[in-house]
Amino acid sequence: MAAAEQGAGAVRKEEGEGEQEQVVNPWEVSAGKGGIDYDKLVDQFGCQRIDDGLVDRVARLTGRPPHCFLRRGLFFAHRDFNDILDLYEKGEKFYLYTGRGPSSESLHLGHLIPFMFTKYLQEAFKVPLVIQLTDDEKFYWKNLTIEESKRLARENAKDIIACGFDVERTFIFTDFGFVGGAFYENMARVARCVTYNKAVGIFGFSPEDHIGKCTFPPVQAVPSFPSSFPHLFSGRDQLRCLIPCAIDQDPYFRMTRDVAPRIGYQKPSLIESRFFPALQGENTKMSASDANTAIYVTDSAKQIKTKVNKYAFSGGQDSIELHRKLGANLDVDVPIKYLNFFLEDDDELEHIKKEYKEGRMLTGEVKQRLIAVLSELVARHQRARAQVTEEMVDAFMAVRPLPNMFG
Repeated sequence: MAAAEQGAGAVRKEEGEGEQEQVVNPWEVSAGKGGIDYDKLVDQFGCQRIDDGLVDRVARLTGRPPHCFLRRGLFFAHRDFNDILDLYEKGEKFYLYTGRGPSSESLHLGHLIPFMFTKYLQEAFKVPLVIQLTDDEKFYWKNLTIEESKRLARENAKDIIACGFDVERTFIFTDFGFVGGAFYENMARVARCVTYNKAVGIFGFSPEDHIGKCTFPPVQAVPSFPSSFPHLFSGRDQLRCLIPCAIDQDPYFRMTRDVAPRIGYQKPSLIESRFFPALQGENTKMSASDANTAIYVTDSAKQIKTKVNKYAFSGGQDSIELHRKLGANLDVDVPIKYLNFFLEDDDELEHIKKEYKEGRMLTGEVKQRLIAVLSELVARHQRARAQVTEEMVDAFMAVRPLPNMFG
């Protein structure tokens, strides 16, 4: 493995005696009081920071403003994204790949982040997209039956479709429903290139883990290779792939990038996001198993208001007098972090930050603005979700060519 891509799947932060370790891998994200150390994560994983020059280049090549997730540094790291832009500038094509592990009935806002950003990329670059629903992974890692995993995958597909993807450029598949043929052949190629010791080093598998967990990484790897989808990319085996994802998924694709040249394929490129924090603060990400840490796309306006007011960690001071004097700590304030993701108006966001930091705006006022933003976002999603029929899910999941995918 190249030096730039070495490192274990779990990055641990041990900066002070007694301080909680930072753990970041595909199944666990937690940190100490200071929150996730993203600089350390970039160094340990060996990816690159997204700088202003790269953001400006995206705007120039696409002819549209960069997504707020990009310009605000929420998608902050990448692997060879500049190579994708080089190819695009020369008139060559690529495709997008992202996914979802269906472990809950509905999505929370953190789950929406990669899909919102992927939709922007699909529209801006006019490229096809494959979306993997890893129902097999959730059978392996969660206490779910195969039947329940498959049902949740289909329900999650409806939320994904509600994000507004173009059915003429998008193929959604479940692992239980699709794996076989060319896809399975690529899985076998990857599996033969990864030793058990290397898998333990990347993913932290233990002797107590069942072997199903060890067999899963090739399943998530091979959608990076266009030959896994002969109905879409026949004759395009060297087509490049760009993967938008949260940075906890990076271990899968470090493995994939190491294997790809050895089996004759291009390395996938990645563009990686920060975590969307739990309401309780930056020391973890939202948990689908604890409803009070998350805003769900099924929440009512009343539930959103209650959760924000009761649970959203504030960086404001303990009293109004002290707050007017010292202002808020924006680095730990969850309402500000959420507005950073979802308040589209840059000028309004900067105004709120300035007023709040200098004590002229109170925590309650910031929370009220957040409640309005989230309530509108969730209501809009619920309206779109209500329009998604079983027939629409079937259409996105149909194994068919996409004749206008590069149109």
